[in-house]
Amino acid sequence: MKQRPSLVQAPQVPQQSAAPVPDALRNFDTLPEAANVRLPVVAALFACSSATVWRRVKSGTLPAPRKLSEGVTAWRVAELRKALSGEAWQ
Repeated sequence: MKQRPSLVQAPQVPQQSAAPVPDALRNFDTLPEAANVRLPVVAALFACSSATVWRRVKSGTLPAPRKLSEGVTAWRVAELRKALSGEAWQ
């Protein structure tokens, strides 16, 4: 008697969920002018990639970030709000 081969299930592909929205982005309108935000928030605000944020900083169309410590770079909320509204931030 021949045995029937067992059915092999295809590996399941994990479903990609949307990346969580950072609190700083969700509450951007209520942040104080002196607050700082990191690169993922800036990229989401301007709907572009991280690389594009750095290209825009280099070309002068986005404000330059500040180095808060050796591994922390952040942008001031006041400057980002001006850039979003089309004003000069300098």
